[in-house]
Formats: sequence, C-alpha cells, structure tokens
Amino acid sequence: MTTSRLLIREITPDDWRGLQKTALDFCKSEYAVYDMPLPTEDGAIKELTKKFAESHLFFAVFLKDKAEMIGYVCFHKDGENYDLGYCFLSEYQGRGYAFESCKAVIEHIEQNYTVNSFTAGTALKNIPSVKLLEKLGFVLTGTEMLSFHKDASGNDIVFEGGNFVKPR
Repeated sequence: MTTSRLLIREITPDDWRGLQKTALDFCKSEYAVYDMPLPTEDGAIKELTKKFAESHLFFAVFLKDKAEMIGYVCFHKDGENYDLGYCFLSEYQGRGYAFESCKAVIEHIEQNYTVNSFTAGTALKNIPSVKLLEKLGFVLTGTEMLSFHKDASGNDIVFEGGNFVKPR
C-alpha cells in the first residue's frame, strides 16, 4: 500500500531490527506504562517479528524516500472483529503518519477481509492516541481499569483504559 508520503507493507521476519528500534524508543515514552511491553532482546524480538509476519495483520510503515521503518500498524483478530494497534518512533509522531497509515490499513482490511467491527483500546491519559482514534472515526464506548506494569515498590500501576469502536 502507498499513500502520498508512505509505503506500508506486511511486516516480514527481516523487519525485526525496525520493530526492536520502535520498542526501545517506546520504552522511553511517558505512555509506555499504559501498554504491554514488547521484548527488546534480539532473540525474543526476532521470534515475535516472525509471529507477527505469519499473522498477515502487522504492517511496517516507511517514508517513501527512506528505507528505515518509522512504525507499525497492526490488528489482533477475534473472529471477524479487528482490534487496532500502532506505534511510531517518537521522532515521527505528531506529523500525521499514524493517521495516514492507520486509515490506509483499515481500508485494506475492509477490502480484503470480512469485518464485523474495528475496536481499539488506549489509556485515557494518552491524549494523542485518543485524538488519533477519534480522528479515525472511533468512539469511546466504555472504560476499564488496567495495569501492565509495576512501580518501583512492586505495586501495580493502574490506569483507566478507554474501549473504542469504529461505527460501520
């Protein structure tokens, strides 16, 4: 797939370094505590990238004029329901690349698969992610208390996660 600025393709096992770079960059983000961590060690990220490639639902995103992966868009499939995920290198955030690529990949999934619904989840404190979902046409349908990480004392870091659905 291409957009005016981006090349988007299914992730391949050879994309493991790009995925690793994205995961390492995300670990430094203030929003990292609101998401499941990806492994960053070479062997583990290679294995995960291979699984992602086999799913055919993980897409690497590149600028048309650069060979470096700038992020990814993915779906976790549950029946005919597709849950959207995405992550972009911090240096490329705030420029519309996530919107452009998510929109293109959603259209690709709609054209090539039977889709009952698109869903997504994000921490309500992750305002940029909430705004992206809203711009893509998702609406907040509920919330839940979640925890993926512990603080320095070993206590769960609990946050309010938003459940979003894209009306069809």
